[in-house]
Amino acid sequence: MKAKLILENGIVMEGNAFGHIKEAVGEVVFNTRMQGYQELLTDPCSYGQLVVMTYPLIGNYGINLDDMESDTPKARALIISEEAEYPSNWRYEIELEGYLKQNRILGIKGIDTRALTRILSTEGTMKGIITVRDLTPSQIKQKWDTFSYGIPAYQVTTKEPYTWTGGNKAIAVLDLGVKKSILRGFYNKGSDLKVFPATTLAEELLAYQPEGIILSNGPGDPRELTQVIQEIKKIIGKVPILGIGLGYQLLGIALGAEIEKLSFGHRGVNHPVKNIVTGKIYITVQNHGYTIKKDSFPSELIVTHQSINDGTLEGFRHESLPIMGVQFHPEVLEGLGDPWGLADEFLMMTGGNQNA
Repeated sequence: MKAKLILENGIVMEGNAFGHIKEAVGEVVFNTRMQGYQELLTDPCSYGQLVVMTYPLIGNYGINLDDMESDTPKARALIISEEAEYPSNWRYEIELEGYLKQNRILGIKGIDTRALTRILSTEGTMKGIITVRDLTPSQIKQKWDTFSYGIPAYQVTTKEPYTWTGGNKAIAVLDLGVKKSILRGFYNKGSDLKVFPATTLAEELLAYQPEGIILSNGPGDPRELTQVIQEIKKIIGKVPILGIGLGYQLLGIALGAEIEKLSFGHRGVNHPVKNIVTGKIYITVQNHGYTIKKDSFPSELIVTHQSINDGTLEGFRHESLPIMGVQFHPEVLEGLGDPWGLADEFLMMTGGNQNA
């Protein structure tokens, strides 16, 4: 079925709809990863987005149900150049289109995703509509005017606390859109995790008597989470804190930093980041559209990581308190342990990592 991608700047690109056929409106963003499309679709940081895959062939190894980052897909639509209709992988359980249909996600294929990426990287992230109808200018304007994500972190957070038990170190996780791979990494390091909703009060977090608190990754503009920022301020200095992604940005705001929106964000699994302390270069997973302003960094925070691509800040630690944060996602794949050393560094802040 013929479909159109209508961009906010007036450009229209034609393709074919697949998956669950419906109309989709959202922020159009591109991701440079060559694989991991199922992880990306289920990453809470992708909430509500129309995700463009820059790699031209998507679906070649199908979908398996073990590698999801959350229980359901969070992206609103998938934009690709070519669909692999006959996947080949011993782990695959369902083809891409079947998964999209099952989860009511729209796809559009036959798009020149390299040209689309050039538009987005030149003009910046913008809103888009994917439709199988011919829309009038007034209908398009009405969709732009009424489009809203709400506050994404509140849409993707857990409704009730839950635990990953079995470790020897009590760690509280404030779920702003946490990925399972991040939880798994700290669990495998010996952490006994209790995951709390984003709306949890500081008193409730501290009542758990955690040895450390993780402020997780998640979607959206951190400046909208004013109540979460107030609760973070209440726990500063009372327990070791690690901020990841959105959690890093919120922690920065709570400590006095300011936030700005990136032109087209950092989204992919190949973003080089330099550890300022050791001089080492990490290849990292990123999925965000905001960053901490360089010139707003409080004097008590020490820069620990920086993007090689654009020089934006990627990490900090407090000069005197057991507080640290990183912008990228410290996922731990099987067999890799803790390639960035971040889990060990944070757990050492909590009194030593007995199971490193």
